[in-house]
Amino acid sequence: MRPEPRSRDETLALRRRLVGSSCKLFFSNDPVKIVKAKGQYMYDENGRQYLDCINNVAHVGHCHPAIVKAAHEQSQLLNTNTRYLHDNLVDYAERLSKTLPGKLCTFYFLNSGSEANDLALRLARQYTKHEDVIVLDHAYHGHLTSLIDISPYKFRNLGGQKEWVHVAPVPDTYRGLYREDHEDSVTAYANEVKNIIEQAQKRGRKIAAFFAESLPSVGGQIIPPAGYFQKAAEHVRKAGGIFIADEIQVGFGRVGKHFWAFQLHGEDFVPDIVTMGKPIGNGHPIACVATTTEIAEAFAATGVEYFNTFGGNPVSCAIGLAVLDVIEKEHLQAHATEVGNFLMELLKEQKMKHPIIGDVRGSGLFIGVDLIKDQAERTPATAEAEYLITRLKEEYILLSTDGPGRNVLKFKPPMCFSKEDARFVVDTIDKLLTAMENEDLNQQQTSTGAT
Repeated sequence: MRPEPRSRDETLALRRRLVGSSCKLFFSNDPVKIVKAKGQYMYDENGRQYLDCINNVAHVGHCHPAIVKAAHEQSQLLNTNTRYLHDNLVDYAERLSKTLPGKLCTFYFLNSGSEANDLALRLARQYTKHEDVIVLDHAYHGHLTSLIDISPYKFRNLGGQKEWVHVAPVPDTYRGLYREDHEDSVTAYANEVKNIIEQAQKRGRKIAAFFAESLPSVGGQIIPPAGYFQKAAEHVRKAGGIFIADEIQVGFGRVGKHFWAFQLHGEDFVPDIVTMGKPIGNGHPIACVATTTEIAEAFAATGVEYFNTFGGNPVSCAIGLAVLDVIEKEHLQAHATEVGNFLMELLKEQKMKHPIIGDVRGSGLFIGVDLIKDQAERTPATAEAEYLITRLKEEYILLSTDGPGRNVLKFKPPMCFSKEDARFVVDTIDKLLTAMENEDLNQQQTSTGAT
């Protein structure tokens, strides 16, 4: 017999007792207990429906029946490692290859984005025989020790920056070094990478890779100016390094215009390595590294086997294939463009109405809303952003913040997110911001009257 379901408070008490306190909850002062989900909606233990604007992992929608079916059917037949031949592995690699530029034709399958980025770092060092890595400020590439070392978002609060790590400014044209009024922000930001390389070389350092999220997410939903990656890669390759595009947050059609976010920079830009995770399995733990034949052969030349116990197993590959099928059959890439453009327009209308909205930026269903205290200094409205997402939760909308100032509302919902959902979210944001503004006005009037 199944035991009686626990209350939210009982579950919370058990979690606090049994799970490490560094494993954080959303809305930690009043966490939500989620017991099921479907499409773009999540449901708590009382059956209340929440609109999920956070979850880019459930890429094609929570518990999509085609994904559940693929997992169930393959699990009934076989699940084993890749030391045996199986069609699912090669079918999946072939399908992925058709989405990528031709030279990215060799694949490694893993279980998480962190594993993928760790392998990418190993590939780069083996191929170039160099050690050093250039990363963007505020970047996050995973939780392994090797990746904490190249994630300023993490290492600044831990052991600090290693000698072999070099941090380039985020190519942010809203609040970065070179802004929207700069005559050539692309060249200016790329020259920062060039300068880093030159300074490193003076100290006898050699660059193995430039490691960058195609669209920086933790950094604040940043859209780098088109052409920046080409120029940065040119400097890196001239120094004997390679370019690694981290697509773990933003791949698989999320940006709408293209299947991969690095393609926003044009057809002439091709990374040397692409890493994939999160949305690749719609919640099932899958990851992938795609690279060139030359890099893969250099890695194999060590004579050391690369083996991953669960990576590329038949069940994972069946799920990966099903995700690609759903993206194609349900036209989710085009849907991301249509709904994303609609959401961006609604948000830009709110920007004209509410001074707290400093910037609205994005591509497809990857969108950031930068909240500010003042137009001149663009001071991050951190407390206001936190208050807003807490109030949205009370309206049954799940949204989160990011960026160095924790002031950027970040939209990366399941790709089935609809125009009706977009309208509901923006109308609710409008209502809440209006109430916040009225409250501020009342406080000012009370303060004035008191003096």
